[in-house]
Amino acid sequence: MAGARNKGEGYFDEAYWNNRYARDPAPFDWYQRYGEISPLIKMYIKTTDRILMVGCGSALLSEEMAKDGYQRIMNVDISDILIKFLIDKYKHMPQLQYKTMDVRCMKEFKDGEFSSVLDKGMLDNLMCGSSAQACAASMLSEVHRVLKPGGIYMLVSYGDPRGRMAYLRTKYLPWASIKLHAIPRPGSKRAYPPRKITDVIEMQRDLSKGPWCNVEEPDLHYVYICSKLDPKAKEKTPELPKSSKLAIFKKSMLEAQNKILYNKYNSE
Repeated sequence: MAGARNKGEGYFDEAYWNNRYARDPAPFDWYQRYGEISPLIKMYIKTTDRILMVGCGSALLSEEMAKDGYQRIMNVDISDILIKFLIDKYKHMPQLQYKTMDVRCMKEFKDGEFSSVLDKGMLDNLMCGSSAQACAASMLSEVHRVLKPGGIYMLVSYGDPRGRMAYLRTKYLPWASIKLHAIPRPGSKRAYPPRKITDVIEMQRDLSKGPWCNVEEPDLHYVYICSKLDPKAKEKTPELPKSSKLAIFKKSMLEAQNKILYNKYNSE
């Protein structure tokens, strides 16, 4: 489901995506292929984990993970036409399961059902519309709910920390930790620096990425590793770093929105 469209189109509309995939269900991977991000996937996600792939689209990521030993991957997308196509395409691969589902409401899944959730562009997709904050908050609340304690949410995004941490780090999403990695965009000839993608990047107090990288660097994708708080591990949610006045304003607005959505969801 993840992809780039012009504003005004049906970002969250099943009909939009059904029309798109009816015309062309051919495989297409947004952002990164498995070969590029596999070191990070293997670093954080076990082959025996029960994995949820949100907004799977027509990407080959799940197929390539299954061929590399991953045993249980549940793929969801809002397009029923695409899901029917993928069920038939991968009927010979029992490692892959498919469901038509809106990631903002995944009530078919139980609390703590998955060990890992993998998101390659789905959150970015939701943030393209006019109701971006509400949609992102709904999805992240659901992702957090279906993850088991200690589980991993891996987000691959074009957004740097100043554009994403306000959504990820709120008191309504009590992550034990959030780690950051960066990977050059495919074909990039100037992404800096030449470092291993498995190196954790230390975010600065103002949520910049430190002296090694320009915060406006356009040739990077960012991978956020969010670990769900496990009460049995007696971990504490880390204190928020000090931020600029703008970042503080954004965080307070998002927390207010998240509280409304959280209360609404739990009252249904």
